[in-house]
Amino acid sequence: MSEHMKLFLGIMLPFVGTTLGAAMVYLLKNEINLKLNKFLVGFAAGVMIAASVWSLLIPAIEMSQAQGKIAWLPAAAGFLLGIGFLLLMDTVVPHMHQISEEEEGPDVRISKDSKLFLAVTLHNIPEGMAVGVVFAGLLSGQSHITWTSAFVLALGIAIQNFPEGAIISMPLRTEGHSKTKAFLYGTASGAVEPLAAFITVLFTGFITPALPYLLAFAAGAMIYVVVEELIPDVQSDVHSNIGTIGVAFGFTVMMVLDVALG
Repeated sequence: MSEHMKLFLGIMLPFVGTTLGAAMVYLLKNEINLKLNKFLVGFAAGVMIAASVWSLLIPAIEMSQAQGKIAWLPAAAGFLLGIGFLLLMDTVVPHMHQISEEEEGPDVRISKDSKLFLAVTLHNIPEGMAVGVVFAGLLSGQSHITWTSAFVLALGIAIQNFPEGAIISMPLRTEGHSKTKAFLYGTASGAVEPLAAFITVLFTGFITPALPYLLAFAAGAMIYVVVEELIPDVQSDVHSNIGTIGVAFGFTVMMVLDVALG
């Protein structure tokens, strides 16, 4: 298999996870059970935390050392820039989260469904960037990244995207939308990931020295999503302990995948 085909498959893998999750609207009759929802959201948070550490921050530190730079500086700077970028996006893009009826961002007259869709789409950007920058590092010849480790990250994000796709599509179905519309909304929310990944690959191909910063940037953006959206969702209302268990399982699964296969 050619490198370009491997790159395409790796970048599309997370999107496949979202699509399969959204397809659950055709298999399940009712909205996802609250306890299961808590576990799945927690699982996604755990995967993202582990991926940020093992797949992004640690390689960023190792690359900095190999380039003769201060090991922690690019990781710290990129991480804070990633947090700041998502904070800015949360400020300028109109959206709202499923756990809150309060609208965020500019006051724009669009539907609630559209604002929910924008929230999920916005927070999928860093996941696409994470996959893109790792594959860009691989293609640039970085010894700290292998095809296996790049695919492990893509697989980890695909795994956490599966419940995310279902969590988006199922509530739309219960609100009266057709199965097809709910499925398309769930699928479309993940379409930004391969787009962000391809743009990141093209961008980083010209600035290899910036890779440590970009890896850490993606990590910071992912952690922002975890802290801003996923953890509050897990801790809201009842059954927060189930969400915590989900975080532990998600973190462990991603850590094992990365260490054992990466």
